[in-house]
Amino acid sequence: MWYGHWVSRRRLLGRATSLIASGILWLLLFLVLPGVVLVVVAFMSRDADGQIVWSATTENFRRLLGFGILGWSADNGWIFLRSLWVAGVTTLVAVGLAYPTAFFIAASSPRLRYVWLSLVVVPMCTNLVVRTYAWELLLSPQLPPSMFAAWLGLIEPGRALYPNPGAVYVGLASTALPFAVLPLYTNVERLDWAIVEAAEDLYASRTRVFFQAILPQTLPGLSVAVILTFVPACGMFVITDRLGGSNFWLVGNLIQQQFGPSRDIPYGSAVCIVLIVLTLLGLYLYRRRGKAIELV
Repeated sequence: MWYGHWVSRRRLLGRATSLIASGILWLLLFLVLPGVVLVVVAFMSRDADGQIVWSATTENFRRLLGFGILGWSADNGWIFLRSLWVAGVTTLVAVGLAYPTAFFIAASSPRLRYVWLSLVVVPMCTNLVVRTYAWELLLSPQLPPSMFAAWLGLIEPGRALYPNPGAVYVGLASTALPFAVLPLYTNVERLDWAIVEAAEDLYASRTRVFFQAILPQTLPGLSVAVILTFVPACGMFVITDRLGGSNFWLVGNLIQQQFGPSRDIPYGSAVCIVLIVLTLLGLYLYRRRGKAIELV
């Protein structure tokens, strides 16, 4: 009897292993292996032609800290700080717009609900470059937004509303909005309104109802929305390059430049590693903060 139990257990383990083997292999090939290669290349150097020289060095990380031929510079530090700031503002704007949008969609009739969700998802089916060029067209001097801004005296007549930081925030927030709406909508649709009604029956203000009855129930969706908006915004380069101009560099632009015209792949790999570490650290701190709020 024990032999038959051991055979059936071994057979189940074999089936489970065969089922997850493809997933594990996929992660190893397309996530772990590229990460290992990135770490190795970051400690290499390059020759005058931009080819990788397989000799270990820490010069790439020294350059990243600002130490160069002409001495120390704070340019990279400002680029990282600007990237975190822009990603944070983008996340706040996207989540702030996603909350009422999610409630509006959830309160609609079932037929209209699918229409609104389709309108939210449709931009995700379009290439990011195409959407960025569309924003360039919308902010061009010949269209009403620029003409209205010129009438208000915000810009000179005949000028576009880009390149400037405001156009970058608009482009990033519009790109991140669908990724914030969908997870929040999932939570709002399953909201326990009995808890909200109980808070209102106890004469809680609208602010307390939101923070004590609604927000705790939507925290899982809020966490996903923050991650899906903050992480991509840190590494964006197409939107900042087209709508921000050459004077509004973020980390994504710095990385793109190293793998593009500059062809300094080891230095670009070092920047990628630092960005990944900072992103994981931010997510860890945010997760700890989220658990602390749940406990309260």
